Amino acid sequence: MPAAEGSHGIGDVVGNICRLSPELLAETCQHILMYLQGQTRGVDSAEISDRFERAGVRLDHEDLQKIIRFLLLTFRSSGKSNLSGDDLVSRLDDSGNKWPKTSLQVVHRLWSEHGALVHAQQEVQAMLSISQLVDMQWKLGMAVSSDTCRSLNSPYVTLLLKVVGPSGNISQRSFEMTIPQFQNFHKQFKEMAAAMETV
Repeated sequence: MPAAEGSHGIGDVVGNICRLSPELLAETCQHILMYLQGQTRGVDSAEISDRFERAGVRLDHEDLQKIIRFLLLTFRSSGKSNLSGDDLVSRLDDSGNKWPKTSLQVVHRLWSEHGALVHAQQEVQAMLSISQLVDMQWKLGMAVSSDTCRSLNSPYVTLLLKVVGPSGNISQRSFEMTIPQFQNFHKQFKEMAAAMETV
């Protein structure tokens, strides 16, 4: 489980979480789970703070941020480990902090419903960040034999890509394209560059 705070700090955070009614805890967890599933752009702490105030729970800004951070780290690490609801509750219960049974039931129910989706979203994010393009070179050649060129002595373009993986290793990948394929590739790159400038 997260070690974002010292052991005394985590005990204080858990103590504040335990002050929340099961309904308020469920709402807070759902905000965080929606973010971890990619359904929202972030966790709106102002909205959570307003909901706490309407429910009569008084917490200063820093304590609220610690609750959000703790729950975010707990659910994120549980997603990476692909924990079941039972495993998550068992880890929280074994952490040495006194969790009320009702709070653990809320966490168990929500994680059982949403944990697989959080895990799937994390896998998608990992796949999207597998490699990063660091260099691209190309050269023009003449086909002597090819599966894609209909006639020999047709020009082709060889692309050499250097990509760095998550481990930091740089690998090279190369492929050949006909001139029309390369022109289409170039056009798509220009469109991507134009779209990125507007962001």
